[in-house]
Amino acid sequence: MKKLINSVDSVVTDALRGLASAHPGLRVDRESRVVSRASGPRAGKVGLVSGGGSGHEPLHAGFVGHGMLDAACPGEIFTSPVPDQMITAATAVNGGAGVLYIVKNYTGDVLNFELAAELCADEGIEVASVLVDDDVAVRDSLHTAGRRGTGATVFVEKIAGAAAEGGAALPEVARVAEEVNARSRSFGVALSACTTPASGRPTFELGETEIELGIGIHGEPGRSRATMRGARELVTAVMDAIHEDMPLSGDVLVMVNGMGATPLIELYVVFAEVAEYLSGKGARVARSLVGDYVTSLDMRGFSVTVCLLSEELTRLWDAPVETPALRWGR
Repeated sequence: MKKLINSVDSVVTDALRGLASAHPGLRVDRESRVVSRASGPRAGKVGLVSGGGSGHEPLHAGFVGHGMLDAACPGEIFTSPVPDQMITAATAVNGGAGVLYIVKNYTGDVLNFELAAELCADEGIEVASVLVDDDVAVRDSLHTAGRRGTGATVFVEKIAGAAAEGGAALPEVARVAEEVNARSRSFGVALSACTTPASGRPTFELGETEIELGIGIHGEPGRSRATMRGARELVTAVMDAIHEDMPLSGDVLVMVNGMGATPLIELYVVFAEVAEYLSGKGARVARSLVGDYVTSLDMRGFSVTVCLLSEELTRLWDAPVETPALRWGR
């Protein structure tokens, strides 16, 4: 195993130390493992908190800042953060208007965020939760009951973040987040497995010409194993799965996401095929992202996330944002 780490046990702590050094606009509490805005809570603003296992960077800490999250809770690699982190985060960002937890649909995340919300209520902090479950590949997986939460998490954090930044009340911010999730679908493909520092070996085995269709961001199995093929055929399989579940039309927001070790040139090849597919269905790519946003350590592969836009969602997507991983308009 060749990884740029000091030790297996210190990977997350050392990464948080680097994050703090690189981004003075963030407050990084390494003891509590909470990343928040250095400016602190804004009175009357809904606080947005998300989190999950590390290894998916820039999700979630890379999306803390103006127009997106107020705080993120990183767990150990591929391991849910604990309720204490979530409570600390909610307390740190509470400006008196309540807190929205944005939760990817993985069993550990769901249970821990639910417990944290109950404990926050006992402390007088109003908390609402929105579950992200956009992955159409499988209905249940090793770590979920129901669909997994993947790429749409970025869309929810950005669009709900803009609503909160604009002064929307907690019920309205939660409504917007739920609408984004309802209008979004994702599907991923792995060309290789990732290697966790703790195991030192690939999380699963693929033959030299094999790929996994519908992979999860922790290396969970997808729909099927298949033989490697050209980008156009792969994109057709991905987009057919999305279109079958959510017919594609009108203006759409599209993210072609790298899984951690996919060259950007290949992601643009994929995006070209996605755009052509959408055009053939009468849909128009109105907004887009191409790059690494929800990764799986050093996995080779990609995912596609599509959101059916409305005028309101487009306006909120376009609103200014300034985070380590996403920024425009400021």
